[in-house]
Amino acid sequence: MEQVVNTVGRRKAAVARVFVKPGNGTITINNKPLETYFPLEIFQYVVKQPLLVINGVESYDVTINLVGGGIKGQAEAARMGIARALCEIDAELRPVLKKNGFLTRDSREVERKKAGQPGARAKFQFSKR
Repeated sequence: MEQVVNTVGRRKAAVARVFVKPGNGTITINNKPLETYFPLEIFQYVVKQPLLVINGVESYDVTINLVGGGIKGQAEAARMGIARALCEIDAELRPVLKKNGFLTRDSREVERKKAGQPGARAKFQFSKR
């Protein structure tokens, strides 16, 4: 029986549930191939970063369920989930992944819009007359 490792990655409003198992390097996101879900190559690279760092792109099959957020947040949430899964599979990879910053939760969130102004910090233009 193949062991499937299940982890969660989060970034902004995006949540990625990641399932990693030994395989031949296929990455599936919401039942679509990586190239279809993220057509831009930069986001494909972001998702693959943890695997590239440990030279394991062809060693693992990754299935990801992504919900919430935008394209960048989803890509970075997936990256974090994959990195956490790799740590569970092999604890010796942890220092390398941590050094590259893949295990740190980026806690920056959008500040809420305040009442009586157009944005979180922006104010309506003041008119004296």
